[in-house]
Amino acid sequence: MSIDRRGFLQRSGMAAAGLGAGMAATPPAAAAMIQAAPTRKIKITGYRTMVLDNIEPFIGHRKWLFLQLETDVGIVGLGERVSGGVLELGSQVSLLHEMCDSVVVGKSPFDIERIWQDLYSNPHDYRHPGLSRTPAMSAIDMACWDIVGKATGQPIYNLLGGQFHERLRAYAYLDTAGVWENPALAGERAAELVERGMTVCKLDPFQPITGGPRDYSLKTINHVARIFRAMRDAVGDELEIGIGTHGQFSTSGAIRVASLLEEFNPYFFEEPVSPENVDEMARVAAMTTIPIATGERLVTKFEFAEVLGKQAAGIIQLDVGQCGGILESKKIASMSEAHYAMIAPHMYCGPIAASAAVQLDTCSPNFLVQEFNTNDLHSEIFVDPITIENGFITPPTGPGLGVELNEAVVRRQLSD
Repeated sequence: MSIDRRGFLQRSGMAAAGLGAGMAATPPAAAAMIQAAPTRKIKITGYRTMVLDNIEPFIGHRKWLFLQLETDVGIVGLGERVSGGVLELGSQVSLLHEMCDSVVVGKSPFDIERIWQDLYSNPHDYRHPGLSRTPAMSAIDMACWDIVGKATGQPIYNLLGGQFHERLRAYAYLDTAGVWENPALAGERAAELVERGMTVCKLDPFQPITGGPRDYSLKTINHVARIFRAMRDAVGDELEIGIGTHGQFSTSGAIRVASLLEEFNPYFFEEPVSPENVDEMARVAAMTTIPIATGERLVTKFEFAEVLGKQAAGIIQLDVGQCGGILESKKIASMSEAHYAMIAPHMYCGPIAASAAVQLDTCSPNFLVQEFNTNDLHSEIFVDPITIENGFITPPTGPGLGVELNEAVVRRQLSD
């Protein structure tokens, strides 16, 4: 399906409007209307979708798909459908349009639960989580919350229990260029991270990172151990180190890897086996002292309930942009809290979904650490970007998602 660049700026039949209408926080006229009639039920009246080209390095995928929900009081809410690495986004855009037309337009943005349930159940009582529909639901949920926050003058985290964390610990990826050939480089790079103020990092030492399940040779595992040893020798306990994998191990292979790397006290072992078989992940968790982390490919509370109930993981890496949105993420975080599990949200997305994760982190008592995987465009696209300083994120204090799109940058990056 070919995509007309201007087609993303408005759906068919909508009145023409400038791009800037969706860029700012609550317009003064809208604020006056809300103040004058606080009980007036705000309605969603339309929507826009925009596809943007990312810049190199293409962190968070090459294409970003943004959603703007418009209201009858002039407030515009921002959302993002995480593209998942797809380059031709026509089907994703069409699904968002169909969902908005059939369920969202005409509703109050405050009715987030009802909208979510209607989207989840339709068409024909669908009620089946999946990475095709659920990320679109996440985008709509984010945009609704952004509207509600702007209408009430509050950041989203204040509407979900209030600010629990003043700062959010974040982790970075270790630069692994040349590390396999020279493990000593890992120690040098770890020391550089500590100098930057980082206290947590992750690396993906087992290649290839997709496919499987497979076993790795003892020679390969011992070589990875040399990389970890170089890091521990260089920084001691000043830096937590996570084992990043993508479910490419067999169950027995994952247990073997864990047993040989336990001496380095890894922060977590991410997705040691694929998430389809939770029982096998639980077997790995029962055989190691390394905390098991999973969740980036899981969606809705229902899939996470099985992981928690079977004690398959103690660190939940939910992806706010994929699992069902902010409200669903808060439910998953609360379920995790009841199992004494921590959340470490996944972040490989565009900037709007990233800002939604920050809102969740801020109000979640069991927040552990936030992946912060960004490039320059993640900052340039906002008037006041979310940044990391000395290893910590300071939550924004503005209403809604707390971010405002930079109109000039958006126009520059619009995809042809």
